[in-house]
Amino acid sequence: MSEFKKVSNVMLESNGIYFIECPGCKYLHPIHVGQQHRIRWDFDGNVEKPTFSPSLMVNGGGSNQCHSFIRNGQIQFLTDCRHELAGQTVDLPEVEEL
Repeated sequence: MSEFKKVSNVMLESNGIYFIECPGCKYLHPIHVGQQHRIRWDFDGNVEKPTFSPSLMVNGGGSNQCHSFIRNGQIQFLTDCRHELAGQTVDLPEVEEL
């Protein structure tokens, strides 16, 4: 049995960490929201069209850097992303249950 729980069409959760599927990177990005995490994001509580703040930086400085805002169920990819969706805003894709 998986430790991941599908909490909506667009998010999984495990131990106070939400996961979204990044359509630019083609893999899951973790977003820590639980109080047990020293570094965490604010979450508006809407699992169908989530908003997290501040921005999410994955692999910062690396060749596969992804930097985005997640607002109202959309991902706004910033121009410093290193994939084809840099500078674009897209809906969060559906996630598969693991």
